[in-house]
Amino acid sequence: MVVRDISQRKKTELEIQSYLLRLENVMQDTLQVLAKAVDMKDPYTAGHQNRVGLLAKEIALTMGMSANEAENLRLIGLIHDIGKIGIPAELLTKPTRITALEYELIKTHVQIGYDILKNVNFMIPVADAVLQHHERLDGSGYPNHLKGSQILLEARIIAVADVVEAMSSHRPYREALGLEAALADIESGKGTKYDPVVADACLKLFRENGYRIPNV
Repeated sequence: MVVRDISQRKKTELEIQSYLLRLENVMQDTLQVLAKAVDMKDPYTAGHQNRVGLLAKEIALTMGMSANEAENLRLIGLIHDIGKIGIPAELLTKPTRITALEYELIKTHVQIGYDILKNVNFMIPVADAVLQHHERLDGSGYPNHLKGSQILLEARIIAVADVVEAMSSHRPYREALGLEAALADIESGKGTKYDPVVADACLKLFRENGYRIPNV
C-alpha cells in the first residue's frame, strides 16, 4: 500500500510538471504571436521587441539574477510595445519627425498595452512592467511620473534595454545613432533617468563582456 501510494504520488507530480511545462510553452508561443502582430504593424522596427527581450535577459544575468528571472525579463521584453497595435500605422512609420501632438498619441501605447494584458493571469508582472517601461528614475518619464522604487525592477531593466536598442537602430525619421551613443546616454543618465545598478550592468555587458545586439 505504501509503495503504491508513493508511486501514485510520483506519477501525479510528473503529470503536474508536464502540465506546467506545456502551459509555459503555450504562454511563450502566445507572446511570440503578439510580438509578431506588432512587427506587422510597424515593419520599420520589426524585431525590436525580440532584441530588447534578449538584451534585458543578458542585463539581468549580468546583475546576478537567476536564469528563471532573466528569462522572465526576455518574455516581458518580447511584448513591451504590444500597445503600438492601437497606434495608427502612419504615425509609427512616419518618415519625418513627429509633432508634439503626435508624440502624445504615441505615448498612449503603454496604457493600451497595459489594458490589453491586465486581465491575463501571467505568473510574472507583465502588464505592470509594460505600463512602466517608459518611466524614469527621477519622475521625468510617463505615463504616471513614477520615481525610484515605485518603478518595478523589471520595468527599470526593460527601460535601459529599450533605449539602447532603439538608439542603436534605424528609424523611419533618422539613421541609427550607434551603440556608443546609446551607451553614453545610459552612462550620463545613470542615477537620474536610469537605475544605476541596471545601467552599470548594461555598460559592463557591452564594454567588458563584449556583448552585441543580435540581428533578429
